Amino acid sequence: MAAPQPDPSLSPIETVAVVGLGTMGTGISEVLIRAGRTVIGIDISEAQAARCTSALESATARAVERGRLTEAERAEALARFRTSTVLSAAADADLVIEVAPESYEIKHQIIRELDEVVRPEAILATGTNALSVTRLAADSAHPERVLGMHFFNPAPAMKLVEIVSSVLTAPAAVGRVTDLAHDLGKEPVAVGDRPGFVADGLLFGYLNQAAAMYEAKYASREDIDAAMRLGCGLPMGPLALLDLVGIDTARTVLEAMYAESRDRLHAPAPILKQLSEAGLTGRKSGRGFYTYEAPGSAVVVRDALTPLEGSTLVPGRPVRSVGVAGSGTMASGIAEVFAKAGYEVVLAARSEEKAQAAKARIGKSLARSVDKGRLTAEAAAQTLERIVPAGSYDAFADVDLAVEAVAEDLDVKRQLFAALDKVCKPGAVLATTTSSLPVVACARATSRPQDVIGMHFFNPAPAMKLVEVVRTVLTADDVHATVREVCGKIKKHAVDCGDRAGFIVNALLFPYLNNAIKMVQEHYASLDDIDAAMKLGGGYPMGPFELLDVVGLDVSLAIEKVLHREFRDPGLAPAPLLEHLVAAGCLGRKTGRGFREYARR
Repeated sequence: MAAPQPDPSLSPIETVAVVGLGTMGTGISEVLIRAGRTVIGIDISEAQAARCTSALESATARAVERGRLTEAERAEALARFRTSTVLSAAADADLVIEVAPESYEIKHQIIRELDEVVRPEAILATGTNALSVTRLAADSAHPERVLGMHFFNPAPAMKLVEIVSSVLTAPAAVGRVTDLAHDLGKEPVAVGDRPGFVADGLLFGYLNQAAAMYEAKYASREDIDAAMRLGCGLPMGPLALLDLVGIDTARTVLEAMYAESRDRLHAPAPILKQLSEAGLTGRKSGRGFYTYEAPGSAVVVRDALTPLEGSTLVPGRPVRSVGVAGSGTMASGIAEVFAKAGYEVVLAARSEEKAQAAKARIGKSLARSVDKGRLTAEAAAQTLERIVPAGSYDAFADVDLAVEAVAEDLDVKRQLFAALDKVCKPGAVLATTTSSLPVVACARATSRPQDVIGMHFFNPAPAMKLVEVVRTVLTADDVHATVREVCGKIKKHAVDCGDRAGFIVNALLFPYLNNAIKMVQEHYASLDDIDAAMKLGGGYPMGPFELLDVVGLDVSLAIEKVLHREFRDPGLAPAPLLEHLVAAGCLGRKTGRGFREYARR
């Protein structure tokens, strides 16, 4: 009796053809050869194939220099790679990954030709991040072997691979590709077939909103990018990332997403069309939102759109002493920041006891800095001496800058500003740290709205470098200049923005968080998969649900409601799941349960 033959459809993937040897195809090829796979690189351009080979030689040489490969391993890896200009070279491949341009016509043609070339058990994977995998599979003679395998750029560094199944895909094909992803040292996340999948589905809406914000001249490109890097800890600002991804690619992804969702957040901002049709597609063309040293270069050069750094038309007012109103974590942190920078600080609260408790909190914070070697004991003592607690706002009579950090309630803030108007001397700058309320409403509570401005610090204030400087239509130029100068002295990065809901950071961050909740609500992906996708595919320091639980679901819901009320966009309406959790008292880490459960302290 003959021995049973192994099922080739279940065998490991050893030989892979990569069709399209641009940046992504080259990166995928590097990942594969370093993991011991034989790779056939296919591109219609001999010159592009040669560039890919050269790039692999350089990448593996750098790996040797950094001790990640030996010379022998490098030689073996390069020996496993060869190139061709014809699809017939993929005849012996176990898997073909196509990363051709985002065009149904081009991808359909490649799949049809591969159907005639590859073995029946071979898998065909599309690297699309915008087109329907189901539609591509349906055009194949063997739709059961077609799936999506979406790597992230740069492929050697980014850990996420989205494995995209259609209703036609065979489970065995998904299993083999998932095993390969693990062998490559990647984190595979299984997702369904809809434009953008998980990571890009969340990412591109955020990028689109940033482009629209810039197009509306609400904030400069530099300030938008700095706000999201410093305010959220993101590896790149959204406009710089659009240039890296390719503005034409982003437009294609968004058009596909909008065709399905009809959500205005995904309707491509007109500036994306204007730039892409002008050939200003980002780094690859040498110019997009920024101008680069050369096509393909990451080095940004000054252009006509770059503002003069640090330029101001008027001088600021002198600031020697600062009043901080409030006794919570944010007020204490802001007082600490100013005292460290050498300012005399009056820390006022509704009672002497609350003010003393806030100062004691600062003392503990400074002690931790001393223990960690970030501050000397002498500097900590001097900092604490500069802070004078007070149980009444009357103590602000002589301060040059008054900063309120009380509850995020407009009535409370307006009452406080009316009090500051009576107490503070003429010429004192009055600043609110609100993160979502209209600054002009605080200004109108005073008789001197020209002296009122927003200074939105981020929590924890001593650690976070960003301050959003929010001008109203009534703010005087020298008040704006004063706050910019003060931000420099306290070693914070100031970004300018107008007085509208969310300013820069929250206006871009919270729609992204809301869309993540909608994905879970629609059973498209799990909390864990979405968090993993954004950390591993987008380089985010936290996944959206981790962040929501840290911020607080009640705080998040309040901000979502403010954004929805301001912009009247149905896509900004808070996800019902968020409202339900808040109604149930599940507010995140502070209550022990939000989207996840936490051990109670």
